[in-house]
Amino acid sequence: MSFQHLNLIEPLLKALNDEGYSTPTPIQQQAIPIILERKDLLGCAQTGTGKTAAFALPLLQLLCEDAAGVTAETRQGGARPVRALILTPTRELAIQIDESFAAYGRHTGLRHTVIFGGVPQNPQVQAVATRTAHARSAARRLQRGRERKGAKYRIGYRFFM
Repeated sequence: MSFQHLNLIEPLLKALNDEGYSTPTPIQQQAIPIILERKDLLGCAQTGTGKTAAFALPLLQLLCEDAAGVTAETRQGGARPVRALILTPTRELAIQIDESFAAYGRHTGLRHTVIFGGVPQNPQVQAVATRTAHARSAARRLQRGRERKGAKYRIGYRFFM
C-alpha cells in the first residue's frame, strides 16, 4: 500500500515524498482513513512507528478542507480561532510534533505554533492570536496563557489531539 491509496491530498503527498516516505506504517494505514472520516480514534503503537504522521497527516488534510470553506467574513478582523489543539505532556514532545507538522504541512499554507513554559510568553500569545491554525502545547502553559489578563486569542478548536 502507498500513501496515495490513503486518499491524501497532493500537498501532503509532496511533503511525504520530500521526507523520503513511500509506504505507510501499520498505524498510519489504520488511523488515517478513520481520522479522515472525522471519527474519534485511540491508537497505540511502539516508539518510532509513525504515530505522529498517523494523526498529523489526516488532521492537516481536514484543516485544508475546512480552510477551503472559510469565507471573507470569517477571515476579517478579530483574532483567528485555533482550529486544532494537540496537548503533549512535555516541551520536548511538543517541539518534536511541531517539527513534524512543519514538515508535513510545508506545502499547505497552514500556520502553526508551539507553546510551552520556560520561555517568554508574549511572543507565544501573539503567535496564537494572529496566525495559528493549529497549536501544540504542554498543557500547563496553555492554561496559564488563557488565564493571563487580557488574553486575546480564542480557543475555538474543531480538532483536539
